[in-house]
Amino acid sequence: MDSPLASHPIPRTGWALRGLFVLAVVFTVREARPLLAPVLIAVLLTLALAPAVRWLRHRGVPEMLGALLLVVALLGSTAPLAMSLARPAAAWWEAAPTTVSQLLEQLDKLRDAIPGLHQPAPRTGRAALAPATDPLKERLASEGVALTGLVLTRGLAFAVSASATVILLYFLLASQHWVLRRIVEAVPRRRQRALLLGGLRAAQRDIGHWLVMVGIVNGTVGLIMGGVLWMLGMPNPTMWAVVTAVFCFVPYIGPMAVTGLLLLAGLSTFDTVSQILSPALAFAFVHGVESNLVSPLIVGRRLALSPVAVFLSVMFWGWLWGIAGALIAVPVLIALRSVCRRVRGLRLLRRFLEGEQHEGPPSLRSLMQRSAAARRRYG
Repeated sequence: MDSPLASHPIPRTGWALRGLFVLAVVFTVREARPLLAPVLIAVLLTLALAPAVRWLRHRGVPEMLGALLLVVALLGSTAPLAMSLARPAAAWWEAAPTTVSQLLEQLDKLRDAIPGLHQPAPRTGRAALAPATDPLKERLASEGVALTGLVLTRGLAFAVSASATVILLYFLLASQHWVLRRIVEAVPRRRQRALLLGGLRAAQRDIGHWLVMVGIVNGTVGLIMGGVLWMLGMPNPTMWAVVTAVFCFVPYIGPMAVTGLLLLAGLSTFDTVSQILSPALAFAFVHGVESNLVSPLIVGRRLALSPVAVFLSVMFWGWLWGIAGALIAVPVLIALRSVCRRVRGLRLLRRFLEGEQHEGPPSLRSLMQRSAAARRRYG
């Protein structure tokens, strides 16, 4: 007599094919970054700015004109900032060789103080006639040349991608009703149409609220850090204020990068240990106050996400698309949560995305008691 398991074999081939399909999609998205990144960024900006276009339309401004006004306002708010950063950035680029030499001098002092990292010992005999080489300095010099080429290449690619994003953003904002009508018409059932419209409205509301609130918080942090660095005597405090505000849009990894950059800047600018550490310590204090006191009050629990989900999303999108992917990781996660709230089969994923902010560690008995309810809720 055959067993029940023999009559219903596990479809391992189907799961293997699904896994291969997911891997193929992931690597295709990674390789198609120059094409897909402007599209996704434009779509997210459209979700955030579409309510403003509707608000203007209700007051008699056509969508074409309203979209143009918003895009011009967006460019107008970033253009003066970019112009104000052009001079400090050019000065920093001209002073880069001097800065690197100062940094190497500071590194030599640190290497002399740390056993095992000191400079190569002076050679004697015939070896003394050959020029002495320092592997660390040679590596930094070669990396500096490679960095120059990388900056020029990435700068041109960024200009092309930014132009495509702005143009696509205008067309999406100007024709949002046409696009939405075509998407809804493709859905056959009335209930699915209602879920789709509700999800889009929720995504627009949540992403817009997150961008505004986090933008205000990060802008304030950037202004505070600019003032603090100016008082500490750091060169180009305006540039550092903008770098701080932009990098803070990337949770966890962005503040860590700012701390490391400020530590390197202090190392190349100051001489004493207290002065070297003061910029990084000042940012650590400001960011600690912002992340633990200000952001929870301003952003609110409605947009609270699981820290694990946020960190994994930043790592995943950063691996896919670099800095652009890390910047859009949280808005994509917010949009995914809006979808999970309206699709019954994704409610369990929603629980993982939202997390539990105020729950203590559960006992084994409570977990066993919840299992039956969880099976009924999530199928």
